[in-house]
Amino acid sequence: MRKEIVINATANEIRIAITEDKRLAELYVETPEKERMVGDIYLGRVAKVMPGIRAAFIDLGLKQDAFLHFSDIGSSFGEYSSLVGDDDSEVDLDEGTDEEDSPGSSQQQVSQGQSGSAPVITEVAPPPPKPAPPPPQRQGHRDNGRNAPIPDLKRGQDIIVQITKEPVGKKGVRVTSEISLPGRFLVLLPFDGKIGVSKKVQNFKEKRRLRRIVRSILPEGFGVIIRTVAQDQDENSLKQDLESLIQTWRDIEKNLKTEKAPSLLYKDMATTSSVIRDLFTDSVERVVVDSKKLFKDIRAYVKQVSPELVEKIELYSKREPVFDVYGVEKEISTALSRKVWLKSGGYIIIEQTEAMLVVDVNSGRYAAKREQELNSLRTNLEASREVCRQLRLRDIGGIIVIDFIDLDDERNKKKIYDELRKEFRRDRAKVTVIPMTEIGLVQITRQRIRQNILHSFSEPCPVCGGGGIVQSKSSMVNQIERWVRRFKSETRELRLRLSVHPTIAAFLTEGTPSRLTKMKLKYFVLIKLQGDPKVPLAEFHFFSPKQNKDITDQYTS
Repeated sequence: MRKEIVINATANEIRIAITEDKRLAELYVETPEKERMVGDIYLGRVAKVMPGIRAAFIDLGLKQDAFLHFSDIGSSFGEYSSLVGDDDSEVDLDEGTDEEDSPGSSQQQVSQGQSGSAPVITEVAPPPPKPAPPPPQRQGHRDNGRNAPIPDLKRGQDIIVQITKEPVGKKGVRVTSEISLPGRFLVLLPFDGKIGVSKKVQNFKEKRRLRRIVRSILPEGFGVIIRTVAQDQDENSLKQDLESLIQTWRDIEKNLKTEKAPSLLYKDMATTSSVIRDLFTDSVERVVVDSKKLFKDIRAYVKQVSPELVEKIELYSKREPVFDVYGVEKEISTALSRKVWLKSGGYIIIEQTEAMLVVDVNSGRYAAKREQELNSLRTNLEASREVCRQLRLRDIGGIIVIDFIDLDDERNKKKIYDELRKEFRRDRAKVTVIPMTEIGLVQITRQRIRQNILHSFSEPCPVCGGGGIVQSKSSMVNQIERWVRRFKSETRELRLRLSVHPTIAAFLTEGTPSRLTKMKLKYFVLIKLQGDPKVPLAEFHFFSPKQNKDITDQYTS
């Protein structure tokens, strides 16, 4: 697979596109008002402890308090707590945590971090009739969140946390007390005391070599996860990366002595730097940048950590926009579209709801009955590949339900499930896929780290509020009349001034007699109409000349 990273920079925005076989696979957008927050470390203050939902809310000085689930409070919580007033066992993880030791789900799941290693997707199977008893767990161990012990948290207590998920809608950031500092080759785990290796490092001898090197240079009281890109690196490279991470942690400890909660202790890399750090590996053919400053910065960083990759970085200097040349701009417009066409002539409809994302697969054209099963299978397989790509591209997390075209053959349903699992192996987020139901639905959960990419390019419509529909004109007139009726039942005033959108004003005055005239005669009130384009289409305002104020809210039900 041909993989490239294309970076377009302007004065107010940086866009990073990752293409696979010349098709857009992932897109990151960095703007001053939407800075990357994942990885930032804060000294927070406990605002609320809510045992009922097994969570606490932490004041970080942001607009909304951060959400800390009890399952995200690890065994090293005591050590972190002592900093704001060791586990010295070393664990060789043969099955390894991936590059980010993130909380598991209550079902089988995909292990994957932000480093770019491929996930391992496991089937969700029914539980065995007689499950084996669970092994004993250490105090503070996360039992998938359900049986995690309630920590000794108190309101007003200071706590060190790290952001793991960006704010989504009205929800604040999600945080963990298990701090990790990602570097180029290693992820430092202060106080953790274990050595893990990325699952993508499959060579046993290489795993053993990397563990041996890290064990010899790792100071007591620290743990690390060895990243995929550490393969074939010498001891000196790993040592430099480790020393840099430990120095960063020492700086954080120094800040703790002077800072007061809530405050930011450590700011992780910007989006561009983190993408280069995590995704620029030997598998990437080239990195194309259209900014001289960014080009120099990236070259300087890569020259320091992976000098063998420097020659893959190119400065784009042609007149035609770089995203146009690589076909990225055209695919971005597709990412914003509700309907996505398939090469076969079918299409998928993507609808976002409050609780989940729903995808509907349609054949788009008539198929002969005797070939219906085969045509449906072909369309569904193509749709499976496109849905996986769209979820990555739009960075959609949470619950996803796909309504495929009906299939009768169970073997064909299995093919759809297998195709989804295969395609999701490219995804860096954690994904769980549940086999197709009898009515052709496939349920998916995908890790949500940051906001849907749509939020970077759009905002809710000021007219409809993001709902996609507005109140009809006749319904608005009926609402105005009900207001007038309530007004006349409670007062003897005879004069009003009505301010509405020009579209509603035109609707009120059309016809002979007009709707407004009928209203005046019916309720015996003089209404002076004013069309104001600043008034939203679904609003109206009544002004009382006698009281010299807006009285709309006084008579609104």
